[in-house]
Amino acid sequence: MPLLTVLLSTLFDLLPILAIVFVMQYAVIRRPMVHLPRVLMGFVLVLVGLSLFLLGLEMALFPLGELMAVQLSSEEFLPPLSEGATRHWRDFYWIYAFAFLIGASTTIAEPALIAVSMKAGEISGGTINPFSLRIAVAIGMAFGIALGTWRIVSGVPLVWMISGAYVLVVVQTLLAPRNIIPLAFDSGGVTTSTITVPIIAALGLGLASNIEGRSALADGFGMIALACLFPIISVMGYAQIAQWRFRRDRARRQTAYPKGD
Repeated sequence: MPLLTVLLSTLFDLLPILAIVFVMQYAVIRRPMVHLPRVLMGFVLVLVGLSLFLLGLEMALFPLGELMAVQLSSEEFLPPLSEGATRHWRDFYWIYAFAFLIGASTTIAEPALIAVSMKAGEISGGTINPFSLRIAVAIGMAFGIALGTWRIVSGVPLVWMISGAYVLVVVQTLLAPRNIIPLAFDSGGVTTSTITVPIIAALGLGLASNIEGRSALADGFGMIALACLFPIISVMGYAQIAQWRFRRDRARRQTAYPKGD
């Protein structure tokens, strides 16, 4: 895809945003735009940066995710079968491992998650550790993507997994500390952003296309839905464990040093 084509396509996508901002500024607010040259320069940088990013997706991230899925699920790579035997979902353990590791690593590097975790650390006054939050989100994301690859291989209906995950989310929402619940739900959203989504989508499509009996359209998608849900579960679980440890330590201190002694 030529860079000029990507630039024009991105410009077409961004122009409505710019038009709405200027219409609101000059027709509704009726005041001149503050620092107009800087705003226009920023728009140009966004246009160029987004175009280069989209071009990079087409050149590297999409092909990389699809290539790894195809290679790790090919008959040449999988364990040899005895005569008359059929493939079992356990034969694809390397694809599960790759999905888990790539999910965790891309989440740690996700810019949106870094921004949210830093703000959470600032607003909480240091009670929330930004890096610990990112680790909790990364574990949930990694588990969700690995489970998504297992679903494609095994053929388990997506609705079963989504329903089960939502039931768990609802139960945790009732039990988790109230101040962590909004952050947990936001963490599930920011994980599926610029770095993770292209690789997840390409991984699912490549895997579904390479396994007999699977449809790229019906089975290749759905991993992003799981990738959104399981970080919510892991963050609330992290908060619940921290709350349990705090109560346990407080009970031990009260037992060791009872009042009146």
